[in-house]
Amino acid sequence: MAATTMTCSAGLAQMLGPNVANSTGAADFICSQFDTVSNNFSATQYAVDNTYLLFSAYLVFSMQLGFAMLCAGSVRAKNTMNIMLTNVLDAAAGGLFYYLFGFAFAFGTPSNGFIGKHNFALKSFPTNNFDYSYFLYQWAFAIAAAGITSGSIAERTQFVAYLIYSSFLTGFVYPVVSHWFWSGDGWASATKSSDLLFGSGVIDFAGSGVVHMVGGIAGLWGAYIEGPRIGRFDHSGRGISLRGHSASLVVLGTFLLWFGWYGFNPGSFTKILSPYTDSSEVYYGQWTAIGRTAVTTTLAGCTAALTTLFGKRILSGHWNVTDVCNGLLGGFAAITAGCSVVEPWAAIICGFVAALVLIGCNKLAEKFKYDDPLEAAQLHGGCGTWGVIFTALFATDKYVREVYPSKPNRPYGLFMGGGGRLLAAHVIQILVIIGWVSATMGPLFYVLHKLKLLRISSDDEMAGMDLTRHGGFAYVYHDDDDSDQKNGIKLRKIEPAAATPNSNV
Repeated sequence: MAATTMTCSAGLAQMLGPNVANSTGAADFICSQFDTVSNNFSATQYAVDNTYLLFSAYLVFSMQLGFAMLCAGSVRAKNTMNIMLTNVLDAAAGGLFYYLFGFAFAFGTPSNGFIGKHNFALKSFPTNNFDYSYFLYQWAFAIAAAGITSGSIAERTQFVAYLIYSSFLTGFVYPVVSHWFWSGDGWASATKSSDLLFGSGVIDFAGSGVVHMVGGIAGLWGAYIEGPRIGRFDHSGRGISLRGHSASLVVLGTFLLWFGWYGFNPGSFTKILSPYTDSSEVYYGQWTAIGRTAVTTTLAGCTAALTTLFGKRILSGHWNVTDVCNGLLGGFAAITAGCSVVEPWAAIICGFVAALVLIGCNKLAEKFKYDDPLEAAQLHGGCGTWGVIFTALFATDKYVREVYPSKPNRPYGLFMGGGGRLLAAHVIQILVIIGWVSATMGPLFYVLHKLKLLRISSDDEMAGMDLTRHGGFAYVYHDDDDSDQKNGIKLRKIEPAAATPNSNV
């Protein structure tokens, strides 16, 4: 800045000429004012971008309320308080462990391609790369992954198991994956300046793989090791529906998640005040890409919801609001990877196929007697996987160059004429996420199972955890002055049984 000021002063003094009294002093003063204005513009840009990121972080965090309502409505009334408490736990435990370890493992730089190694407990923070708003935004993503997993193992999991898996997932498992694909040092990151995987890196813009696949696969292992809920399948293996107690809460949670997704996907740009230098139109910049991302997100979810509505109507003969809500969320999970680099018409294709993937995954789950009360593994794992593949097929050249400008002539979608290198990178992403989450969360759930810390006893499960573990029901069924209930309900503590409960009743 000093060198620039000296150059400005010398040139301006020469232009003023010898006839101007104290031309050097006048030039110094004028140039210093230009520097002040320039600094103010830079500060304003930082303020606008950080405000945008903070607002996006608030939107993503509001998704926790959506998860809580969706989970509460999807379980039976006797387990409502338990599932809502686990959602609070995901945010609270995740906050501490992401602060202590998670952010450093994910974005601590400089680091190697596998894991970050700086900024533990936000030491030496903020930096020229990250401010506190960035930490808050990434923490909201981390607890979203943990929230996905909690839905898969609902209604039959011990409270201590939630504490252990949530802390491990947000503090280590998820951060390592986000380092691979989102950190500038990650081995498969698309933001690297050189040595990109297959010349492109992985374009998982907002986390169909990083967030949704991680949470879904972790939930898959938890639910598989625990086994289905009591009564979910009869002795012949036929599935019996254990419907949630409140469609109203499911719809409320779905709309809250929809609202929060506008921070999840468009917010992943992290900056808004960035013009595109290769555009001659002053109205076209990153703010345009952010708006387009919101549109593609909307179209994918809407298409998936309608496809699920009519698909389930054909299969079951009913118009089921819960299925439509899950279809909508499946479309959102799928478009999350490519929301910034695809055309709006392609988002419709994404949502349509996502609904079919979800329906197919649910059929497979029932065939193999897999019980997931919220269809979280099928929705986030299955649709997230489709989203990763979809991006490699439909990413456009123009949008890829705008969103990832670090490397010219970057590969883009196969169906858009960009070749198969991006698809190869995304196949690698799918395989390594499945392998990493299976190698970490699978053994964790298995050890908890062997230590009898994972599943509750049969008595607890039949009575409901609200009564046996949390001091009472979430709902008041009788007035306080009801004479028939004046003595209340006598609570008793039931210790976990030694034997694993039989799920076939």
